[in-house]
This record gives sequence, C-alpha cells and structure tokens, in this order.
Amino acid sequence: MASLTLEKLGKTFGKLRAVGDVDLAIADGEIIGLLGSSGCGKTSTLRMIAGFERISEGTVRIGDRPVNLLPVAARNVAMAFEGYSLYPPLTVAENIAFGLKRRFAKAEVGRKVAEIARLLEIGDILEHYPSAISGGQQQRVSLARALVRQADVYLLDEPMSQLEPQLRAVLRVRIKDWLRRHRMTTVFVTHDQTEAIALADRIAVMDQGALQQFGTSADLLDRPVNLFVAGFVGEPPMNLIEAEVLRRDGRLALAALDRDGRTAFELMLPSAPAGKTIERMLEAGRRITIGFRPQSASLAVDDRRQGAGAPASLTIRGRVVSNEWLGDQSHVGIEAGGLFLIAVTDGRIALAEDGAVTLALRPEALHAFDRETGRALIHGGSIAEAARHAA
Repeated sequence: MASLTLEKLGKTFGKLRAVGDVDLAIADGEIIGLLGSSGCGKTSTLRMIAGFERISEGTVRIGDRPVNLLPVAARNVAMAFEGYSLYPPLTVAENIAFGLKRRFAKAEVGRKVAEIARLLEIGDILEHYPSAISGGQQQRVSLARALVRQADVYLLDEPMSQLEPQLRAVLRVRIKDWLRRHRMTTVFVTHDQTEAIALADRIAVMDQGALQQFGTSADLLDRPVNLFVAGFVGEPPMNLIEAEVLRRDGRLALAALDRDGRTAFELMLPSAPAGKTIERMLEAGRRITIGFRPQSASLAVDDRRQGAGAPASLTIRGRVVSNEWLGDQSHVGIEAGGLFLIAVTDGRIALAEDGAVTLALRPEALHAFDRETGRALIHGGSIAEAARHAA
C-alpha cells in the first residue's frame, strides 16, 4: 500500500468548474470517505485519482510519485465502479479473478476468490453470469474484484448503494475489518453519512466542487467549520436558527428570530470576561446563525426535570408537535415562538402532542456561525470555557 496526496486538485468541463483546489493528505492504510450530495464533485475526484478523468490542475501523488500523466494501468489502483462494469462473457468467479491470473497460480487464485466471495456473501453465485444476477449482487462482484487485488490505492464509488439495509450494515463491519487487516489505503465515495461515519477513519465533505471540511466524524459533528457541514452532517440535522446578539445587564444574550424577524425566545450566555474571544466574535447587535444538535438537548415537562448541569438561562419553552418512536430513539418536534426544533432522546419519552415542554441546553451544545459567509464563529466549548474562566 502507499500514501495518497491530492494537491490543489481541480477539474473543469468547459466553463464548469466541477472540482476546485482539493487538498488531501491520506496516510498509508487510512480509510477516507468522500461525502456529499449528487453533483458535488466527489466521483470526479475519485476518477481523477484513478486516471479515468484528465486532471485540469493540481497533482495526485501515490507514495512519492506524481501520477498525473500516467495511464490507468500504470497507477496500480483498484476501483469498484458504481456502474459495476462487469465483463458479460465471464462468470462471477472469472470476473473477480480477472486481475489475478497473471500474478498467482491457479490454486491461489481460486483460494482468493473463494475468500472474498465468503466475505461479501456471493459464494453461491460464482458460476453465474452477470446477466443472471441482481443489481445488488453485481455491485458486490464489482467490489470483490477490487478488494481481492494487490494495489497501492483502492477506490470505491458508492460501494453499497444497491444493498438492502440489513446486508449493508453487516458488510460495512466486514469490509472495514478487511481494509484494516490488509492496511489498504482506501478512498470511497458515498452520499450516505451513516456509511461514511461507520467506514472511514476521516471524512472529506464536499459541496459544489469544493472541499468543505476534512476530519474525523467527531470533528464534523462537534466542530463543523461552516453552516453547510453543520446542516449536512448529522441525523437529524443540526437545529439552525437566525439570531441577534444582545447585551443584557452586562452579559451577552442570543435572541432567536422567527421568519418575520421577531424574537421567538432568548438564551442568556454564561458570563464572559471582556476581551475574551467569545465577546469579540459575538459583539452586540450582530446578526448570526446559532445551532445545536438534536441529541444535545434535554427534555422535561417542567423545570424540575431539566437536564443535569443545564443553566436555567439556556432553556427553551415550547409545545410538542410530534413525538416519533423509532425503535431506539424518540424524535420530538417542538414549536417554540414560531420556530420548529427537533430533539432526540434515547428510549421512549412520554410527551403528549400539544403539551408544554422545556428544552434545556448546556453551553457546550451551542454553535454560532457568521450569517453572511457561513463560517463558524465559536463552538460550544468556547462558551463553556468562558463560563469556567468567569466563575
């Protein structure tokens, strides 16, 4: 295996800039997910690494060698295509073995094919032809053909998009174990954040051809660098609210605004000493976007049962509009001053629709973003730290 480095990678189709200035440094044996919605540039990035798309600008390095001008065959990459690209005249076993026959004896080829077929649960269709198997089976054959090879880099384009949820969950665990045991440097494309979080060591979030953030799942969830990442990563997505920064009795407050610009509710921030970063970022009168994740809120039917450690100033009173039990979690919809919020609790919670509810937040749950640029101003840890200094 080898490391993989993308330096200012870009792709232009005529006047359309599909990918721009992507910088990624991927370590030997690391598993990386390219996460984004359709058309964000993730597949074009994958195809440029493989050599199927010409690089318009920038450099791709596998190990220490630039591969921009090398043909596909000379790059020593293995790719599983979203469109499968199987050979119709060959059986499933022959498709999987296609890249092995020149390098291994027949018995070793058979052993490798049988091993990867067991991993992906396609051992019973090895003698079938591609036309006789389902789309999900064809996808697993394409994936097997890539994973069984000895390559420097493995590129997987939506590797499990056609599989039913139960099988996908099982194979995610098996494939991650396979990649780690064999130290396979891997980049996979997905629009499924659950798949990205489950498989990847780090995730590169893309939007409109640009890299938005590259980090661990904890980085993306707890420290999103901008509004796009905050709203895109996380299920359900982060509650995002337009707000105005106010000063109340020497302290900062956040006035949440409804669609008409009226105050829906206020959150009084913990005291922060003058001159601290929090006050420089949140000067009074500034319009910002605030957010908190649904899982970070504690719910109570009265003030006596608020979440432990939640200051009384960081509470939102509202009305329950929905309470959905999903088997392991409850997703509660809350209307507060004309704004719709979502809270998630583990297990069932007895909240009647139209009933009053209090949503309690800890300081570290809050995020603030610039309203114009979308960039993150502070994360909740900064608010909590300011409170500790002020105590």
